[in-house]
Amino acid sequence: MEHPGFFHRAGPFTLSTIANQLGADLAPSADGAATVSDIRTLADAGRGHLTFFDNRKYLPQLLATEAGAVLVAPMFAPRMPTTSTALVLKQPYRGFAQALQLFYPEAMRSCAAASHAGDPLVHPSARIEDGVTIEPGAVVGREAWIGRGTTIAAGAVIGYRVTIGRDCWIGPGASVIHTLVGDRVILHGGVRLGQDGFGFAMGAGGHLKVPQIGRVIIQNDVEIGANTTADRGALNDTVIGEGTKIDNLCQIGHNVRIGRHCVIVAHVAIAGSTVIGDFVVIGGQAGISGHLTVGSGAQIAGASVVKDDVAPKARMVGHPAMPIREWARERVVIRRLVSKHETAATPEVASSDDE
Repeated sequence: MEHPGFFHRAGPFTLSTIANQLGADLAPSADGAATVSDIRTLADAGRGHLTFFDNRKYLPQLLATEAGAVLVAPMFAPRMPTTSTALVLKQPYRGFAQALQLFYPEAMRSCAAASHAGDPLVHPSARIEDGVTIEPGAVVGREAWIGRGTTIAAGAVIGYRVTIGRDCWIGPGASVIHTLVGDRVILHGGVRLGQDGFGFAMGAGGHLKVPQIGRVIIQNDVEIGANTTADRGALNDTVIGEGTKIDNLCQIGHNVRIGRHCVIVAHVAIAGSTVIGDFVVIGGQAGISGHLTVGSGAQIAGASVVKDDVAPKARMVGHPAMPIREWARERVVIRRLVSKHETAATPEVASSDDE
């Protein structure tokens, strides 16, 4: 059965209504009475959807989009497909934030347990299979689903419509909202899944919050360490693939997609919309910038900072991260240069024969 989703969607809205709400311009020839029913990415949008373009990296997706309407800056409006209507404004990303607030007004506040004061800690509408253990103080929200053999430890919170698979262990004080969890998953104490992604349309007049309407998907046999967080996606889902193991105190940004059987050591931070392949190993305290691709089988050394795409099976180290052989050669060259400089700077000491 398809999951019913976590947020109520308003609309549909006419393009004229959206243009007026956002302060956007419609071409005189555009059909302002045409409607769109939802917001999608450039790649996923269809005729009944609104999308936005605000990053040159995604220009090929703009040229190929099938969206009914696109929020776009004036300089890129002429490059849009003729099948899409341009909603032209100076700050498309800010317009995107406003449009999300229009379509998903409830997404500005997360729906966690969704119980009223005085309600039982396990909501009557929650579906609990046989053999589930729910320890004292744990909260299971409205329409949640918990699979057979799972333990929800003391003080954990399972939010509205969250699904937890079978034979899982949800540690003390963990919170799981806007998330679908597979089977045999271990979430250690203090894990935070499904909270808002860190999205703001910044501007001189202040920073406008971008509602996050995606989900977190945790596939089977994943283990996540204490106090690690994974933000839900802005539009698409944040995904942690089957068999992946994540240590304590890691940060997984919104829209990140982590492949199968990866190993991520403590204090790693992965910025939004980065894609990690299968069997990737990331050492402790490494940082990975957003909107990158790390190929399957790659290895990132501890404390490295990844600022560019990483090829499959590459071994990267340094700040910025580079292939380990290149890094080793640079180290040799730098040591030689330093040695020569120190030798040249050392004054000659007069010998006793010169006195």
